[in-house]
Amino acid sequence: MRAWLPLFLRLCVLALLVAFLVSPQVFEPLLKPLTQNGAPAIYNQGSLLSLALQHLRTVAIATVAAIVVAVSLAILVTRPAGVEFLPLSRSLVNIGQTFPPVAVLALAVPAVGFGEKPTLIALFLYGLLPIFENALTGLTTTPANVVEAARGAGMTGWQRLLRVELPLSLPIILAGIRLSVVISLATATIGSTVAAKTLGEVIIAGLLSNNLAFVLQGGLIVAALAVLIYDALSALERMAARRMGQVSAE
Repeated sequence: MRAWLPLFLRLCVLALLVAFLVSPQVFEPLLKPLTQNGAPAIYNQGSLLSLALQHLRTVAIATVAAIVVAVSLAILVTRPAGVEFLPLSRSLVNIGQTFPPVAVLALAVPAVGFGEKPTLIALFLYGLLPIFENALTGLTTTPANVVEAARGAGMTGWQRLLRVELPLSLPIILAGIRLSVVISLATATIGSTVAAKTLGEVIIAGLLSNNLAFVLQGGLIVAALAVLIYDALSALERMAARRMGQVSAE
């Protein structure tokens, strides 16, 4: 019974999230006490469902780009020909952690304009480090005897990478992706300060109008999405680890 409780709670969160995004008016009586002077309790300047989907879209695009670049760099610096590029690669992926997101947005807007593009740049830079470091860890901790066995079986360097090293590293890489996605989900809210369509629009509208109901619903939607996606990626990580025989399949 206890084993099913966490799953049941997650399903409840998912059901409530979907219900709120599809029919937010149903929840108006719960949020009405948080408003003042007859202000609306439900965000009325756009569709919450549309904003949530656009928020996820922005995070997804930035994450995919970060995965491609970060994993490619990790592969490069773990090959004999690319070892000397490790310090440079680390410097590149640390750029996003050096500057706060607001600073990245401020620098990106003059170059690419307002909207989604500066937000994508900020999320991309912020997502590089955890994915790169985890991919690097996974590729450098692959058991040497397994790699040697693959070499002895006649596999080429690319075959060893694709059939041995990357599959064995996948659970660790997924852990980095999970962290990157959760960071991006929260960070994407500030994209609304540069006219990007994200859930930050709801939070900012609440702050500007002193409407706590708007702030709460925007924050709770982002939090629910982060929890559900975190759990989903954790499940994928455990599944990948079991397939590689790295954990017991209980």
